[in-house]
Amino acid sequence: MGRRATIHDVASAAGVSVSTVSKSVHGRYGVAPETMRRVLEVVERLGYQSSLGASSMRSHRTGVIGVLVPEFEPFTAEILKGVGAAVRGTGFDLLAYSGSQDGTGEGWERRSVSRLSGSLVDGVIMVTPSVVNVSADVPIVAIDPHTGPADLPTVESDSYHGAQLATRYLIGLGHTRIGFIAGRPDLRSSALRDAGYRSALLEADIPFDPSLVGVGRYQVDASRELAHQLLSHHDRPTAIFAANDLSAIAVLLVATELGIEVPGELSVVGFDDIPEASRHIPPLSTVRQPMQRLGEAATKLLLALMDGETPKKTHLRLPTRLVPRATTAPPP
Repeated sequence: MGRRATIHDVASAAGVSVSTVSKSVHGRYGVAPETMRRVLEVVERLGYQSSLGASSMRSHRTGVIGVLVPEFEPFTAEILKGVGAAVRGTGFDLLAYSGSQDGTGEGWERRSVSRLSGSLVDGVIMVTPSVVNVSADVPIVAIDPHTGPADLPTVESDSYHGAQLATRYLIGLGHTRIGFIAGRPDLRSSALRDAGYRSALLEADIPFDPSLVGVGRYQVDASRELAHQLLSHHDRPTAIFAANDLSAIAVLLVATELGIEVPGELSVVGFDDIPEASRHIPPLSTVRQPMQRLGEAATKLLLALMDGETPKKTHLRLPTRLVPRATTAPPP
């Protein structure tokens, strides 16, 4: 067995610089067509395989699955764990990629997919994409897209039922003044959590009170500000349902600052069940969406598409469930 060919071996055999080899195998500008042809012939002859570009040039496959995320935070971290578990043993590598955004948060997917597809990845999973009409040379699956299922294969959690479970649980404990800290208005899953909250109030004949609702956008600072407003009111809520766990934890911190006992004076329920929820003191009651399973399901769907299969279902909705812990109790 001889040693594996290196980029320096290719450069020497082709009579070019190392940088020219790199540009050639990655299809970049600045190399004459004849030079590129000669370099790729040497790549083939020597069996040079150490770059994704070279592998792609020969087999049209990179052996890599790309996961595009808007940012790295607890939700996307759990998604990536699920994707990682699903690709284990398949021979594929995983590339996690966060594309640059222009401030509006829209359209980053198109740029990112354009940069990766065809030369670096064989398939793409987009997490909470703002747009789904993305054209690419590789299969794409979306997790929790802003607009919900479209023509693109999608995987999501049952946000509507999860919000109903949380609100019904608080009503069952005896709460009637239940605040709600909503998520991002541009996300369909966020709107469904809002709708689930209102639906549970309606079926219990509890009037919807807009003074008990605010938009936290899934952000800690915005949720802290809303929590201060809700809990400083003379007729404050006895319970708050937050559309994600980070917002719920922000409510707990504000309650501590204001000297409000949880759960004796205030019950709090979150949504997601990120690892921080169970580690918090007191542990947070929440709605568990199967974040790692979202990643696993999206990966299995993508692998099937990459193999040329036609899956029976291309829009998957996974169930959510209530996880009661130590931040909920009957009202005082």
